[in-house]
Amino acid sequence: MENLDVMVLRTLRDWRMAGKRALLATVVRTWGSSPRPVGSIMALCEDGSVVGSVSGGCIEDDLIYRHTQAYASATSQDSGNKTIPSGPPAFVKYGITADEAHRFGLPCGGTLELLLEYDPDAAVLAQLVTALEAGQLMQRSVRLSDGAALLSPATAPAELSVSVKELVNTFGPEYRMLLIGAGQLTEYLATMALFSGFAVTVCDPREEYRSAWSVAGAQVVSDMPDDVVLAFKPDRRSCVVALTHDPKLDDLALLEALKTEAFYVGAIGSRRNNEARHARMIEHFEQTETSLAPCAAPSASTSAARHRRRSRSA
Repeated sequence: MENLDVMVLRTLRDWRMAGKRALLATVVRTWGSSPRPVGSIMALCEDGSVVGSVSGGCIEDDLIYRHTQAYASATSQDSGNKTIPSGPPAFVKYGITADEAHRFGLPCGGTLELLLEYDPDAAVLAQLVTALEAGQLMQRSVRLSDGAALLSPATAPAELSVSVKELVNTFGPEYRMLLIGAGQLTEYLATMALFSGFAVTVCDPREEYRSAWSVAGAQVVSDMPDDVVLAFKPDRRSCVVALTHDPKLDDLALLEALKTEAFYVGAIGSRRNNEARHARMIEHFEQTETSLAPCAAPSASTSAARHRRRSRSA
């Protein structure tokens, strides 16, 4: 699984660049309980394909019914009304009454408002997706009078805002995870990371480990880990985890990762192995306990608790 917003925008870009009609729906306001938060997006293609979510599914079904052509029944009387309209963006509310909330599966008292953009510009979508894939934080402003969208780099995440003139939404790049080593434990961690929305890269120069890799969706590279970290360019939405137990691979990668803005840098190992790693880095790479403090590893308390559990079960 990848970052949901990026997946929606990438799919919408592909539809529009292929000449297909489509709409982008954004949750702009909620009242009471709501299945999805403000800023959630979904895209709907003219053939009824949907990516993303603005509710638990019932509102998506209604949008499909209202805005797509009935391909399988082109001669039906109302098929001509089931097309994506043209024109400026439009607001639509769901769940205004208790009956509607029940009909659309909204929580009791829940109401949400969507902004529907018809046929967003393919070139602007491509520019936005390219920036997000490059790790940039981007702000997208949509002029409500005609649907024209403008992009600009953002310095910090921000909540969606909407006025009488425009909608402004900030999109972050994908969360990325770089794993050093392609062993069994890496496969478990990569599987969980992919499911949680991370873009996963696995680095292992050892052919015998790479050849046995079995997790689809992760990029596997064979360069030396420290070079991979440099090329990866970890940012505030990135983490680096070393899992090989081999100092030749883990240590240099960790040293490079600690120089970056990665929100998490960690390495597998017992308390004793972690202490040995620190000693090596201090002796050979002019590090200090302070400079190595951001590198996470199993703590003494964790190791002690594990030892106590083993003792009780013995």
